[in-house]
Amino acid sequence: MTKLYLAVCFLFICSLSSYANKLDLSSAQIFCPIRNKEITKRSIEILQQEVKKRSYLDLSVTSTLPSHEHACIGIALESDLSAFPEIYKAAIRQLPTISAEGFKLVVIKDKKTVLIVGKDARGVLYGVGRLLRKLEMTPQQLMLPTDVSIATSPRYSIRGHQLGYRPKTNAYDAFTVAQFDQYIRELALFGANSIEIVPPRTDDDPTSRHMVMPSLQMITEQARICKEYGLDVWMWYPNMGLNYTHPDSIQKELQERHEVFGAVSRLDHVFVPGGDPGELEPDVLFAWLTKVATVLHKYHPKAKIWVSPQVFRPTQKWFDAFFAHVNKSYPWFGGVVFGPWVKIPVHEIRRLAKPSIPIRHYPDITHNYTAQYPIPYWDLAYSMTLGRESINPRPHDEKIIHNALDQYGNGSISYSEGTNDDVNKFVWSDQDWNPDTPVIETLRDYARLFFGPNYQESIAQGIVALENNLKGPLVTNEGIYRTLTQWQTIEKSAPLSLLQNPRFQMGQIRAYYDAYTRRRLLYENELEQQARDALRMASATNISASLQEAKSTLQKAWTSPIWPNYRQKCFDLADSLFKSIGAQLTVEKHGAVSGRGNFIDNIDIPLNDSPWLLDQIAQLEKLKSPSEQLQKIQEILHRTDPGAGGFYDHFGSPESWHRVVSDVSWEKDPGSLLSPRVSFGVGLAGEEWVDEIKATGFKGQVTPRVWMKQVKTLYNLPLKIAYDELDPRAAYKIKISYTGRFQSRMKLTTDDGSVVHDFLQTGEQPIFEFEVPQKATADGKVTFVWNCGEGERGSQVTEIWLMKK
Repeated sequence: MTKLYLAVCFLFICSLSSYANKLDLSSAQIFCPIRNKEITKRSIEILQQEVKKRSYLDLSVTSTLPSHEHACIGIALESDLSAFPEIYKAAIRQLPTISAEGFKLVVIKDKKTVLIVGKDARGVLYGVGRLLRKLEMTPQQLMLPTDVSIATSPRYSIRGHQLGYRPKTNAYDAFTVAQFDQYIRELALFGANSIEIVPPRTDDDPTSRHMVMPSLQMITEQARICKEYGLDVWMWYPNMGLNYTHPDSIQKELQERHEVFGAVSRLDHVFVPGGDPGELEPDVLFAWLTKVATVLHKYHPKAKIWVSPQVFRPTQKWFDAFFAHVNKSYPWFGGVVFGPWVKIPVHEIRRLAKPSIPIRHYPDITHNYTAQYPIPYWDLAYSMTLGRESINPRPHDEKIIHNALDQYGNGSISYSEGTNDDVNKFVWSDQDWNPDTPVIETLRDYARLFFGPNYQESIAQGIVALENNLKGPLVTNEGIYRTLTQWQTIEKSAPLSLLQNPRFQMGQIRAYYDAYTRRRLLYENELEQQARDALRMASATNISASLQEAKSTLQKAWTSPIWPNYRQKCFDLADSLFKSIGAQLTVEKHGAVSGRGNFIDNIDIPLNDSPWLLDQIAQLEKLKSPSEQLQKIQEILHRTDPGAGGFYDHFGSPESWHRVVSDVSWEKDPGSLLSPRVSFGVGLAGEEWVDEIKATGFKGQVTPRVWMKQVKTLYNLPLKIAYDELDPRAAYKIKISYTGRFQSRMKLTTDDGSVVHDFLQTGEQPIFEFEVPQKATADGKVTFVWNCGEGERGSQVTEIWLMKK
């Protein structure tokens, strides 16, 4: 009994101690002596509204400083603190100085007061945002840790995200005006000062079944929302016309811009990509932009035009002309944008452009592969199922990517295709504000604000666990089941409000999907091995039975599926997310655009080599002779055999990556402009883009699973693969499978300058075989070097058989 009493006393004392270290603002009043109410109008409204949503408390505004008996939230400009007593001013003066858009946030415990002091109107907004992030808001209670003492200013002047109202996005086209208002507000609470909108005509359909209003009307609303919050408005405006030199075409394009620019109440910057889409020669591009600037300044006299050197198939001539125009200092020119498919590293852009010309980053934070910053060394099973644009929180990756390149620019506006990258947006904004911010601090703020203080740690760690799910080979990542357990533990005791929270559901669906996918991979891998064992047992007297056993074994993946309850859970959550935020996770039911977030459609895609094996079995069943059938079986079972003394490598496999030569780490080169990366997809002849990763390629035939993943370098960066411990007396031949999306013209040499093959066109056939000059291997080692022609997108290699002759 005594022990129980002591334990209860200890818990009570701890509770009192915790309470003593917090300021109770449940009955606080807001005091704001700023005379120009336009400065604080929306900031105070945001504070009141966001507090009421979470605590049901109404924070009233008072015109006089509350007495010490009442808690107070004081809001002021740094230049106007005269209404506060000296003790308040002294507390503010003790904090470090702040600059534009910065703020100070300090608790004066004895006075039951928290002060927010902004350098300017935006500083007040961001100070309110930080307060909301740190508050512990529960029904009828508002608590703030008393050790909050912050003086901070943004490191970078451009901090924002693209929110395009168009069909290709996986959710934005279903947003209402109110949803955009709330989302823009939430991004601002984490330091965003810019929102990039898109015009009605892009490389997309003009409308979708989800849109609640025409595009032009929605971007008018988006611009209005930003203007009311005091945020900058950018517009991504690609050149989608057919001709930019003919007077009639130019007039038609300019008329469209009159309509678009005139429709928005605020427009600070227009970003015109050099390509992807709308590729133009630089002379034509800049002559055209001069005309655009005239129209732009009619409606928005101070607006600037920014340009990116985004080109799918760049040449040196193109870049020379581009930077010659960049450095001419056109009066309308705002700066250079570094984004996806920019061949030149950002530090090289900094060298080529005049020092006075700003650089804006346009980071792709939304895609998993075929992207500016793909998930490094990603597992093939994930690329096939989660696809290019799944729900993909990558908080630690985003910090690494951001901080590897941030010093070369003035900030960033991210490339986003919807809500799938929600966590990434908030992490990126926090890094643009202060690159020293620990990721876990942002995640705790995110969890506290959007889920409540009771879930601050569990959900923050749950998000980290989801990122860890994506790392390394899926088959060995046992942490995936622990991640699911973390989310299920929260789920079991969560109130209905949390279970219906779209952000919580996005974490849930990934946790279930990942666990289901790994379990299915293990199951299907075992079925494949059993099927191969059946083929190994084939003889002249039992071929038919062996083939039938192999087929029926492989078919168990769908005739006897596992974990159907987890599969159904994913579909149920997908339906709920569609109803709440318009997330389109399937094409047929939710109206997604293929390859744009519809990862639920891939939940049953085969994860083993069954498509190829079944196709091969079907072919050998047509053979008449048992000896031919047995020979075909041996070819199937020994497809990767390099022969005695030979070498086989698949460069989608971690086991072969030690042969890939790279002098630059992923952490220093996350965009792979100076180092190799893995890539996905077999490639279809005549098609440059295939949305989903499947065992189909070239002219439509079924392919081995391994052909869906390869090593790649971008543009003219050489791809180097090294072998050692060779027999110096032997002669070798090399067989190579060239698969992948790029279908480049490539040349293969060795490190001693020997030519293995001259430029050849890939994409028409997969397998090539060549003699290796004996002098290249005479010292027992060789490095193979691939280069592609100028204007090509990069070199790709999938498999190598290095065979003794």
